[in-house]
Amino acid sequence: EVRTVESGGGLVQPGGSLRLSCVVSGLGFSFDEYYISWVRQAPGKGLEWVAGISGSGTRITYKDSVKGRFSISRDNAKNTVHLQMNSLISEDTARYYCGEGDRYNVLAGPSRSQGTQVTVSS
Repeated sequence: EVRTVESGGGLVQPGGSLRLSCVVSGLGFSFDEYYISWVRQAPGKGLEWVAGISGSGTRITYKDSVKGRFSISRDNAKNTVHLQMNSLISEDTARYYCGEGDRYNVLAGPSRSQGTQVTVSS
């Protein structure tokens, strides 16, 4: 069974930064074969894909609204994917989840894990 544990969220002022981490278990020795994405869910809204990274880390894609502010990376030795978030704005407030798959087919969300809450507020 694949499990994800997200961490690193918190309360931050507009313009601030946070670094989220996602530890994936259950993929055995195949973690580096999987495309991993981050998604988020704001209060009262559906899941929104944010960023994704290929197994080798060579293919990276972002949602337009976070380009230039967010950076995704991975450490395959630790089965971990990070999301560095800079210049945060109130619209980034959401619970963030990670999972395997790309923007069109990602297995992530409240049914799979607890996620980590990011709140951007002054």
